Amino acid sequence: MSFKVTVIGAGSIGFTKTLISDLLKVPEFVDCEFALTDINPHNLDMVKQVIETIVSVNKLPAKVSATTDRRAAITGARYIMSCVRVGGLEAFSTDISIPLKYGVDQCVGDTICAGGILYGQRNIPVILDFCRDIREVAEPGALFLNYANPMAMNTWAADLYGDVNVVGLCHGVQHGAHQIAQVLGVRDDELDYVCSGINHQTWYIDIRAKGRRIEKEELIEGFERHPVYSRTEKVRIDVLKRFGVYSTESNGHLSEYLPWYRKRPEEIGRWIDMSNWIHGETGGYLRYSTERRNWFETDFPKFKQEANKPLSEHKRTSEHASYIIEAMETGRPYRGHFNRRNNGIITNLPDDAIIESPGYVDRFGINMIEGITLPTAAAATCSVSVSVQRLSVEAAMTGNIDTLKLAVLHDPLVGAICTPDEVWAMVDEMVVAQAQWLPQYADAIPAARDRVSKSTVKTRDWNGAARKEVRSVEQLREMVGAHH
Repeated sequence: MSFKVTVIGAGSIGFTKTLISDLLKVPEFVDCEFALTDINPHNLDMVKQVIETIVSVNKLPAKVSATTDRRAAITGARYIMSCVRVGGLEAFSTDISIPLKYGVDQCVGDTICAGGILYGQRNIPVILDFCRDIREVAEPGALFLNYANPMAMNTWAADLYGDVNVVGLCHGVQHGAHQIAQVLGVRDDELDYVCSGINHQTWYIDIRAKGRRIEKEELIEGFERHPVYSRTEKVRIDVLKRFGVYSTESNGHLSEYLPWYRKRPEEIGRWIDMSNWIHGETGGYLRYSTERRNWFETDFPKFKQEANKPLSEHKRTSEHASYIIEAMETGRPYRGHFNRRNNGIITNLPDDAIIESPGYVDRFGINMIEGITLPTAAAATCSVSVSVQRLSVEAAMTGNIDTLKLAVLHDPLVGAICTPDEVWAMVDEMVVAQAQWLPQYADAIPAARDRVSKSTVKTRDWNGAARKEVRSVEQLREMVGAHH
């Protein structure tokens, strides 16, 4: 069985190695063609060396190619995966630093909130370029597997405007389920669950441990007595108590999707833990990514060494991609959680929303389970984010800066902190700072630049409420600038 799989953004060496190693664990896929593409030729060469080593050491007939010509890489592909970050660390730094000046304290800033919305504006034009190539030169009916954030916005744009068969994939559901298994004292394979909602706001609405249904009270008790999660997941535990369901998303990420936990600087420390950035540190993911900006260089020898090991030592991960492709090619069914357009799958979310919910895959493709109803509080929270996503996608498609400002204004955390005048000024500043990645706003940027130069809106000299290391925004920018 031979077909072509393309990885866009393959310079993310560790993730690309994982995805391809998982695929090569499927016996029928050992003679597939893997086409790697990235805008960074240096990283691309390194990942090609790693994958070629895996193929050679295991004496597999698989073919590996690498090119900066994305269209050539997509030509003839049956499956196309994307794991790109448009603008890199340079743009990411302004996703965090500019909102901080207006009091918006983000931990990650890549899904919604001010940073996630601008991230979507950068990504969507590029995603649509991918879709054009898929329509024109990939195999007919090719599947686009999007791993890139902001997951819902990217998938929404590809589905509605890209005219391709697309699924969004994330590993948050699996990670949260692992936590639940741990607090209940069972193995991961002894836990069954239905998890549904939208990406990064997905909810475990039915949990069974060894076949026994787990109620809210038992789950709360398990998390509160756990020696680690009781400290690191305070937001998630609080939401569990109030909503009755546990969220997939990490403590820091979840805290920025909601309007309640990060709006008062003096309160933020109550809800986060500084043992790891993911638990809520201000700009935590930016700091982590910036300090590890050369990780692909330092870890390359390790990746090469690991690539010299037989695939029999590689444990197939819980990433969905290889299982989806296996099910579609072999007919062996797979159950997972996928990002697709709603169309009635979740009864109390809008039909046009990109939801994350259970589905089955076989030769007939991805088939979602319909008729799921979320708890009312979970649906209300998701619905707010869906409205922000809808406005954000519309703004990205039209280049209308007023629509973009309305999207940011309606974001739950931004709206809890900023006045409308502050939102308008903040968006102007972010669009000007990111102009090189926002071609759809080219006509709007000169006026925005003029407004920024004349703005009387007061900003704050504030470095955030929860810094692991006292590092100024200027220092972070210098680090990013040194890399570029």
